Amino acid sequence: MIRINGVNIDKNELSLMQYLEENSIMPQRIAVELNEEILPKASYNSTILKDGDVVEIVNFVGGGC
Repeated sequence: MIRINGVNIDKNELSLMQYLEENSIMPQRIAVELNEEILPKASYNSTILKDGDVVEIVNFVGGGC
């Protein structure tokens, strides 16, 4: 079981990039925390999510006055 943004996902051995692609998440506009550590974008392809991992994905939002 992998926990992503508070939701349990019943998958194991899933690459982070595969998850992002399956959910139409653009890697350029996000930051990812894996087990309380920020992941560099260069590692998204090589990061394999495993049972017990906790992932937080944050979207950047533009705006202002």
